[in-house]
Amino acid sequence: MSDFLARRIGLISVLLGIVSILLLAISVWGFRSGGWPWPRAYDLAGWGAWSAVAGVLVSAAGLFVWFRRRQGGAAVILLGLVLSLPVAGVGAVFEIAARTTPPINDVSTDTEDPPVFWFTATPSEYPARNAGPQRAAYPEVQPLEVDVPVDAAFVAALGLAEDRGWEVLSADPAESQIEAIARSRLFGFEDEVAVRITETATGARIDIRSRSRLGQIDRGANARRIEAYLADLATRIGN
Repeated sequence: MSDFLARRIGLISVLLGIVSILLLAISVWGFRSGGWPWPRAYDLAGWGAWSAVAGVLVSAAGLFVWFRRRQGGAAVILLGLVLSLPVAGVGAVFEIAARTTPPINDVSTDTEDPPVFWFTATPSEYPARNAGPQRAAYPEVQPLEVDVPVDAAFVAALGLAEDRGWEVLSADPAESQIEAIARSRLFGFEDEVAVRITETATGARIDIRSRSRLGQIDRGANARRIEAYLADLATRIGN
């Protein structure tokens, strides 16, 4: 026998889960289509996250009712939980990252002489005020030194950028610098990346700077991109 109260609670959680997915999908579509400014897309995604959180809470209440009565309705409650958890999880990850990372959106392996953007839409210097917070939050963001010539390091760095799907704006071997656009997976936000290769006594040094075009914070995205890129580059070169 189905429990009417548990089933009704489950249906509400299912509705909230569906709404959360639709709101997130519409916000992503609205931004990627080029018609919405990013604050509007973010606001709608935020409403989707809150709907998902409500769906999780309602599902938890429904499970409590079901455990007390054990008269059916658990399946629809679990469906509501399954539908709500993905968007709630995305919202939680974004919120935790915003609270645990410094409010900067420009990260460089060299904070004293950072790579300079020349071919991006809005070239600007690395903000000196970012250096302290960056070093405190991301101590592992360091240059990569390899024991191969500059030309070989440049070819490997360019190949990796292309393999990662970055839009290469400039790749000048004479300047030993690569500039590219990297896009986030969900919304497709554009981040600017500059990779600089310089000669050392034993080979080459690779510096990289990654900067978000939109917003004042990056939730650690640029630091993660730099660390992942340099780790893969070291593997590719064989260091």
